[in-house]
Amino acid sequence: MQTFPDIKKNFGFGCMRLPMKDGNVDNELFCQMVDEFMEAGFNYFDTAHGYLGGKSEIAVRECLTSRYPRESYILTNKLSSNFFEKQEDIRPFLEEQLRICGVDYFDFYLMHAQNKKLFEKYKKCRAYETAAELKKEGKIKHLGISFHDTAEVLEEILTAYPEVEVVQIQFNYADFEDASVQSRKVYEVCRKFKKPVIVMEPVKGGSLVNLPAEAQAIFAELGGGSNASYAIRFAASFEGIFMTLSGMGNLEMVRDNIGYMKDFRPLDEKEMEAVGKVCKIFHAQNLIPCTDCKYCTERCPKNIPIPSLFSCMNDKIAFNNWNSGYYYGVHTEGGAKASDCIGCGACEAACPQKLPIRKLLRDVAAAFEKK
Repeated sequence: MQTFPDIKKNFGFGCMRLPMKDGNVDNELFCQMVDEFMEAGFNYFDTAHGYLGGKSEIAVRECLTSRYPRESYILTNKLSSNFFEKQEDIRPFLEEQLRICGVDYFDFYLMHAQNKKLFEKYKKCRAYETAAELKKEGKIKHLGISFHDTAEVLEEILTAYPEVEVVQIQFNYADFEDASVQSRKVYEVCRKFKKPVIVMEPVKGGSLVNLPAEAQAIFAELGGGSNASYAIRFAASFEGIFMTLSGMGNLEMVRDNIGYMKDFRPLDEKEMEAVGKVCKIFHAQNLIPCTDCKYCTERCPKNIPIPSLFSCMNDKIAFNNWNSGYYYGVHTEGGAKASDCIGCGACEAACPQKLPIRKLLRDVAAAFEKK
């Protein structure tokens, strides 16, 4: 299996949930976060053109690439389907990404959010072949994919394009045996094809950090790390996983994560047993398994803040306190509510988790919009 000696540690900085201030990335805070991350010996950063409405790439340039030598960090970017319609669009798009990020090459370039439907578009536009050409020219060092679909579809992609070097998958203890996400089965396909794995969503968009009281008590008995530490170390414990990403929004997250990943150790037997118990509690509560990727909001014609409203619903299910209703009001004040859904289905077509979003929005409206 291929290795990547330039990568110093097995933990990376995901730049999809950066700290914000007045509608823009808080560059002063992000610079501090980058500095502490790098000083601790980590050097892997992951972004995409659509993250934070285009502001993630700019922040990466202003807080990372303009401040550190190019050889000191690893930068991953992605070819997202929203930004090309034909093969001729791909090269100019990548060159624009390089310009915005302030670099001459990307260490990893991923075909973004591959599923069965999108894969057909990428094949039709010869996206994989074009990326391979850009790799020969030195504008990409390693070609990979990020993936959201079944194990069967991943096997199809890796069979068609054996030149794919890495696969980024959603992998966490809550999704490990989930029938829709298929984390374990997808991981096993990566192992079958000897592809190194990058983990995204190890804390499931925060769902594995803010735990129900019953689950919290189980981890508290261990007398050790944070909830995030058990989730991220679970993902990083598996053979063949060379990078585990975390989207960090403040210094406390950075410090907590590097504290247990700097001298990484896999979960021991007692910790694994605790994780299994927490899993059972989550599955029993019937929470909405939204990861806050926001692909749905990009497609919604009514601009409904779907992940935020689902988060309110999960909070109501898990804690049943006043906070969920309060924050529902915060997220919908002056904007679209769950009941504004027109049922077009564009959100469901974009959802990597295959959630029945229209039905769930009706449930949310019933829970929060009582007259």
